[in-house]
Amino acid sequence: MANVKQNAPGDPRHHISKIRKMLDDVAQHARADVGKVADPKAQALFETTAEVLNGLAEAYEHAEHKTEAAWQ
Repeated sequence: MANVKQNAPGDPRHHISKIRKMLDDVAQHARADVGKVADPKAQALFETTAEVLNGLAEAYEHAEHKTEAAWQ
């Protein structure tokens, strides 16, 4: 029964998990686009985007799994 409540749309962990997945997807897309453009400024922008989103996704993962003291 606990798993049903955890996966309910009103449970913040449900939303945290979904947003983390979206952040991961966009970061992967941005990193893939680095190799698709020749402009070094665009490459740097895409790489920076991927790095920032990966950091944010990691914060979401910590919140989801309560691995940091702030989330416990």
